[in-house]
Amino acid sequence: MHILVTNDDGPPSNQSSPYIHSFVKTLQAAGHTVSVVLPHQQRSWIGKAHFAAQVIKPTYFRPGTLHQDDGTTYAKPLQSDSMDDSEEWVLVNSTPATAAQLGLFHFFQDRGTVDLVVSGPNYGRNTTSLFSLSSGTIGGALEAAVCMKRAIALSYAFFSRNHDPDIIAGASRMSVKLVEHLMKNWDDGVDLYSINVPLVEGVEGKKVIYTYALQNYWKSGSSFTAVDAQDDEDPEEREAEIREQEGQTEGGVSKEKHARHKHRHFKWTPNFADVYQSVESSEPGNDGWAVKEGLVSVTPLKANFMHVQGLQGELKLSSSPAKCIQKPKIYVQIDYQDPYTHSIIVDTIPSILSSERYALIPSIDALPTPRFAFLQITSYESISFQHLIDNPTTSIANSYVIRKALIRKHYLAHTVHSYLVKHPDSELKEHVPLTIDFEVDYAEFLDEALIEAYELHESFSRNENRAASDREWWILKPAMSDRGQGIRLFSNEQELHDIFESWEEEQPDSDNEAGAIKSSETESGGFKDGIEAVSELKHQSPEIKMPGDGIITFQLRHFIAQLYIPPLLLPEYGNRKFHIRTYILCVGALRVYVYKEMLAL
Repeated sequence: MHILVTNDDGPPSNQSSPYIHSFVKTLQAAGHTVSVVLPHQQRSWIGKAHFAAQVIKPTYFRPGTLHQDDGTTYAKPLQSDSMDDSEEWVLVNSTPATAAQLGLFHFFQDRGTVDLVVSGPNYGRNTTSLFSLSSGTIGGALEAAVCMKRAIALSYAFFSRNHDPDIIAGASRMSVKLVEHLMKNWDDGVDLYSINVPLVEGVEGKKVIYTYALQNYWKSGSSFTAVDAQDDEDPEEREAEIREQEGQTEGGVSKEKHARHKHRHFKWTPNFADVYQSVESSEPGNDGWAVKEGLVSVTPLKANFMHVQGLQGELKLSSSPAKCIQKPKIYVQIDYQDPYTHSIIVDTIPSILSSERYALIPSIDALPTPRFAFLQITSYESISFQHLIDNPTTSIANSYVIRKALIRKHYLAHTVHSYLVKHPDSELKEHVPLTIDFEVDYAEFLDEALIEAYELHESFSRNENRAASDREWWILKPAMSDRGQGIRLFSNEQELHDIFESWEEEQPDSDNEAGAIKSSETESGGFKDGIEAVSELKHQSPEIKMPGDGIITFQLRHFIAQLYIPPLLLPEYGNRKFHIRTYILCVGALRVYVYKEMLAL
């Protein structure tokens, strides 16, 4: 094949373009005719740009020793009758896209038609949309594709700046083999392929898989950092700094005053954590995931910006400027299991959004496109969490993907403790009672479970020889129970033992009931934990008895003990105990809204 090679990293350099020379030599060793046109310097992050007003002035590069920066550049090319048979590449003072154009139509005409354009190997991965949309490597391949040439963007995902020649050679052999395979099996619907090869030992034995480009976004704000104005730094040094980060894994008349600007310079400092976090949270099958797993990724692409379905027809603009600005419609799915709650939610929506601003839909399947604003209010099991993950900026729901940290008492205790360790001066410290969490299967193992509950033991010691009214009291709560079920009070170790022994005595002993309980137990038996168990118990034996106050056996495994806030009883209300219930709304990570009207029971 006649293969045209370009890149966005420029001519061979151990500092900025360490892979191009090895790849070209491997192509040549495989019997291919290789023509090379490259930018004369680093042009990373430039996409498919052309310098429209610039006259392109080529120079001519003669590569030297592999992995040695001893190539030479000349202002004029070798003459056709020259006795010097040195290989000669073309360098252009422009972009990868321009290099591809010139290579296709203005150089190497004596070598015959170009069969394939390979842009790369790029110094670093080009996975996910954040990298791909700005990639000069992919830009060069896109330019070839819109010129109706088969094109491949090739990138090496490095994990270390130690450029081992053997590993590079292996990646080059794998790349050539893959390029040849794709050319023989080119899909008619593909304009270009984006290949990402992990630069690891033994890459030739890694699986090669088709992937899709992961859609992700810059979530951390600006990709530039303002700095004091000073003399410009070397752009190649700045490029090296960025690569170091990448390799770490993972109108009317206004009466306002005119703006006055502080003179500053700005450095390109993208937060690659946005990319890596999106890959970590993604499902298998995308290009970022493949490289993370050490696989070779092949992503088939079209040379276009895909049209969003659902937007078509005439746009009628209002003659009134004030009415021209309209917020996009929000699609709302409300499917709550409880009819009373469902009706309240449906009746509340119009008080928040005008009828023009939202549309009720029966399910996510009725959403015109996944990118439309979408609100899900439904049971936890029915929420499309994959849609939430894939569309974090346009989709919200009434539950977190993982909610245990807020709704399970023992997890909540851990969450509060972790937060206070990081924020010791938080008001939360004074508004959450001392909490001990522990796990126990049988009453006989209680002593072992409490070995590290130092606060409890110290309290028990202080309570010795004290009258009941003078003791420190603790409230025991099964972590999986609700509505006050299973709550007990204790002030010493014997009382705590008695509570657990009473629960064991209350377990059902009839054959039918025992069978129902056994079906929900693990092999070890004991107090059980698990959402699925309660459904199974109710289904198999509707008449099953629960211990005295409604606590189900499976809820008894994880517990918390909290220091009780005195007084235990309110004398002015007939020595009655009370508690306060309130609604809260948790948003993001983590803002909490508290409903002002509370209920005292």
